[in-house]
Amino acid sequence: MREGRGPAGMRDAERGAWRLSGPAVVLDTPEALQIKVAQDPLARLDRRFSAGRLRTSAGSIAGILRAKLREEDDFGHGFVLIPVLLALGAVLWFSLPDNVGLAKLAALLCIFGISALLCRGDLRAWRPLALAPAILVAGMLLAAIETRRVDTVILDGPVTTNLSGTVLSREPDDRGRWRYLVEIAETSGPKLRRPPEKATLLARSRHEPFPIGSTIEGKVRLSPPSGPALPGLNDFAFDAYFKGVGAVGFFYGAPRRPGEGNGGLSLSLQMTARLVALREAVGNRIRSAIGGDTGAIAAALVTGEERAISRETVETLRAAGLSHVLAISGLNMVLAAGTFLIGARTLLSLVPGLAARRPIKKFAAAGALTMVFLYILISGGAVSALRSWIMISIMLVAVLFDRVSISLRNVAIAALIVIAWSPSAVAGPGFQMSFAATLALVAGYARWRDHRLRNADAKTSRLGQVSGPLVATVATSLIGGLATAVYAAAHFHRLPAYGLLANVLTTPLIGILIMPFGLFAMLLMPFGLEHYPLMVMGQGLDWMLAVARYVAALDGEWATGRIGVTGFFLLAFGGVLLCVLRTRLAFAGAALILLGGSSIALERQAERPSITISEDGQLVGLITGDAIATNKARPPEFIFSQWQRALALGGHIAPVETPAGGRRKNGIERPPRNSTAAHPFDAMASAAEAATALTAAKPGVFSCRKGEWCVGRSREGWVVAVVDVPEVFAALCGRVELVVVATRRTLPACPSGKPLVVTGATLRQTGAIEIHADAAPPERMRIVTSFPSTQRPWQQHRRYDWRSDTFSSEQAAF
Repeated sequence: MREGRGPAGMRDAERGAWRLSGPAVVLDTPEALQIKVAQDPLARLDRRFSAGRLRTSAGSIAGILRAKLREEDDFGHGFVLIPVLLALGAVLWFSLPDNVGLAKLAALLCIFGISALLCRGDLRAWRPLALAPAILVAGMLLAAIETRRVDTVILDGPVTTNLSGTVLSREPDDRGRWRYLVEIAETSGPKLRRPPEKATLLARSRHEPFPIGSTIEGKVRLSPPSGPALPGLNDFAFDAYFKGVGAVGFFYGAPRRPGEGNGGLSLSLQMTARLVALREAVGNRIRSAIGGDTGAIAAALVTGEERAISRETVETLRAAGLSHVLAISGLNMVLAAGTFLIGARTLLSLVPGLAARRPIKKFAAAGALTMVFLYILISGGAVSALRSWIMISIMLVAVLFDRVSISLRNVAIAALIVIAWSPSAVAGPGFQMSFAATLALVAGYARWRDHRLRNADAKTSRLGQVSGPLVATVATSLIGGLATAVYAAAHFHRLPAYGLLANVLTTPLIGILIMPFGLFAMLLMPFGLEHYPLMVMGQGLDWMLAVARYVAALDGEWATGRIGVTGFFLLAFGGVLLCVLRTRLAFAGAALILLGGSSIALERQAERPSITISEDGQLVGLITGDAIATNKARPPEFIFSQWQRALALGGHIAPVETPAGGRRKNGIERPPRNSTAAHPFDAMASAAEAATALTAAKPGVFSCRKGEWCVGRSREGWVVAVVDVPEVFAALCGRVELVVVATRRTLPACPSGKPLVVTGATLRQTGAIEIHADAAPPERMRIVTSFPSTQRPWQQHRRYDWRSDTFSSEQAAF
């Protein structure tokens, strides 16, 4: 109970009818309760409502709710919900189809804020409900401010050009290639009218790595960051926009270095260059000492460089539910800080008389605070690492001031700092999963602590003492897994079936061998004595990989597919309420979880789309049964794997190749790569063969002429044609229901107007497309686009026309 709120009797008198211990006297009015307390000052207030005496009127229900809200406020949990509402407001603003200006949001914030201030006297208990919309709008305002502050220019379309710029960062991958973040200074041949400020470029040719701050130039292929593979999936352009990266691409050949040295660099870039050099030096020493994927994982745990780990190992860890180990998250930083804190305090206690004269615990906390600061400097600053650093720093500062270090309030403070600095982070899986796991673990720890305090007099058996650490490990893994499951399903569309087993087996390895000896190695590295601690760390990682391979071999994975927004919100918000609330209002969280689970179960029964089209129009899929038939024998792995996970489909049906006449190579018929107006006979013959193939089209399979066309039939009987040569389009008019043409060239008009035509120009504005069949007969095509509107800043590059240097105001429509 907070100080300054009056006597307990007066405070509880405002909550309605309470039952006092002693004689069965029920007091329904504050005045009567005051008299009773005055007569018997030792009367103990029992905060349990007398269920049989509750009135069923609306006033009594409102009184109960008001009392519970005040009780939660006494616990201080209203503050914990502030970052939750701010995050919801930010996500809401990012999800809107159009921009909402700062002036409108500021006006709304003033209106809701004044409304909350007016809740005084008898209305004071309702102030939290009035503050909720104000905090929600504040989150939207923070998102709008960050969007305006970032203002990243995203490239409008693929282009090949000559580029020169400054290297801002670099990172190797598992094949020895280098990926550079380049600040673009100039482009030529052609010169871009709207060049992005930064680009991520892969150099595939062997060369001497460019130092940070040096000038780099070469011929490059640039493309805008890709949009969602299907409506509702991750928009990579959104992530790139808030990272300041406007293009991705690669160098043709090895990049060139026109000048030497790092002269003339800004102070911030010089500091960045030194940090990157230190980060690379530490990573190289770890990898050279341990070697292989084990060394790459060890380096990733210290420096955050994950690209050097092979794809096979990453996939093995993911299948086993251990991919979170690669990220510098709360577990890694807590173990490092805890090891340092305990070790430093133990060493200081060995000094005779020092513990009696000086607060050695605070000295150790100050050292741990310095250590985690150095850790975050060389870790790359990912969201999970940043959140962990803020959280650990708050805990250590609390130790310095003799305050409780592990609490929900500290979690809320860390979340507030991250949201205020980067509201866009709340839309990513890193923020959501890390804070969900931390919130659940802290709440679970608090409830377990309360349970032990209530049963302090109970004796613990020897079996209980021995099994305690095992129970704690299982409980930690179980709570963390359950807390992050809905977020993993929403973002990655799959869950490891045996993730709990893998985490229970590896958590002791991480806590006893991997992270503590990794910390010892870092402390001894300046003296060149890191070899033996790294060997112990490497052995622990080898055992962890052995566990991961065993669990992954069990082939246990739940394909969840996409989950609806409603079910996701109910589960996520219900979980937050269940962790935060301490009164019976927590049952509201459990009810929301049940509703969310029911919503997802019902949505899973919904029909999958019939046809899927990628945003570049190159890949088209027909959904039949448990497989996807595509127009490519080897569909792009990046896109197709997302289709499989999102739609919970495993199989792939390759197209049936139709041989072309008149051209052979090595005795095998090969189609011409392009049929153009210069070869009217070839184009006419190809169109005629495509028309003939329409009659033999079977549901759920494509028949293709490589480089020219593909035809197939959906499960509803719609005939679909994918045309690579525009000249074939005229022959298919009126004979198909859907035509997909990846080119942006102007197509001839179709006299019948029957087919739905999807072109590259259309897809540029709509993004990837799904086509569903309306439930009501006759079955008609219902189109779902990735972008109902392209007015948002991270989408407006799709409306840019480089010829006129203007933005189109038209929106593609079907």
